[in-house]
Amino acid sequence: MVRHSSRIELSQSSLTNNINFIKKKVGEGVKISSVVKANAYGHGIREFVKMAEKAGVSHFATASAFEAEEVLEAKSESSDAMIMGILYDEDIDWAVENGIEFYVFNYERLPLVLESAQRLGKQAKVHIEVETGANRTGMTKSEFPATLSFLKKHSKEIAFKGLCTHFGGAENFSNQFKIDKQHERYKNFLKQCKQKNIEPEIRHIACSAAALAYKDTVYDMVRIGVAQYGFWPSPDIYYAHLQKTGKQSDSALKRIFTWKTDVMDVRDVEAGEFIGYGTSYQASQDMKVAVMPLGYSNGYPRAQSNSGHVLIKGKKVQIVGLINMNLFMVDVSNIPDVQVGDEVVLVGRQNNNTINISSFSQVTQLLNNEMLSRLPAAIPRRITK
Repeated sequence: MVRHSSRIELSQSSLTNNINFIKKKVGEGVKISSVVKANAYGHGIREFVKMAEKAGVSHFATASAFEAEEVLEAKSESSDAMIMGILYDEDIDWAVENGIEFYVFNYERLPLVLESAQRLGKQAKVHIEVETGANRTGMTKSEFPATLSFLKKHSKEIAFKGLCTHFGGAENFSNQFKIDKQHERYKNFLKQCKQKNIEPEIRHIACSAAALAYKDTVYDMVRIGVAQYGFWPSPDIYYAHLQKTGKQSDSALKRIFTWKTDVMDVRDVEAGEFIGYGTSYQASQDMKVAVMPLGYSNGYPRAQSNSGHVLIKGKKVQIVGLINMNLFMVDVSNIPDVQVGDEVVLVGRQNNNTINISSFSQVTQLLNNEMLSRLPAAIPRRITK
């Protein structure tokens, strides 16, 4: 098979460490739903699902039916998949047939689900998402009583798997008043379930940030995205953890992701010459540059032009010139004996040096999540120890 211009390595031991840390944080008997939307935040659904199962996870959450199909192909028989976002009417049969759990966030969807379950002779598994103040998706207060009556009447055909909501901004403590208000509203929905004598199997409202910082939001299941991949949801959540543990710093969460390429060419540039497109970089002295075989079409942000770094032979070297669609250059004048084919680390560790995703985020105003989830699915992912 011909080689791709870069590759991603995923550390099994780091993921297992992260899952164990999260389990300890949320406590005994709480199920972890691994959020693998956006191609498992750029890590690759197919590879990541297998790794997560090895680390003891058996529930996976996606943003679409399309992603859930990828999970279905990768997961073992005993694991479950859940769609939190878009499921088209024409795909309801597919979800019911395959035992996929899915969110229902408006009443009109329920009769369609019932029809499907009756037609297939299989029970549909739904999570009712309720609107508590994020104003994205969720069933309104006015729709909820009718929803409970419908579920009660058709409990044979439709399993009330979960009652859930999503916090709008739990990672920032400045939003705490909003989170508290959302939680109160959720409790009111729960109360109605009790009164109507139809309760969900699973109550779940906590994302990574809430699960790590708001103990009272941890119910039967937590939906863990960014934290399982080794990232603190925000500085607020990290500092709250340090305060609680009395530590100065803590590497409890470990990045599982390393992105690598290889030197494509090495060339000498004379003083006064321009490097790459336009005139954004002019050599002030004689230089040696190494050419990288990837660019912004491969998910490497153009905003890193003239400012980002990569690691070669364990040393940080700066990008010079504009990042092109599929090439960029770095200054290797101070590293003796750089050869074509030398391994280059774009994100991750080499010897004692590290390039973090956060270094991209600061320069480019991207979120960690945004940078990772934009990485093309075509880049090969490989699981390492």
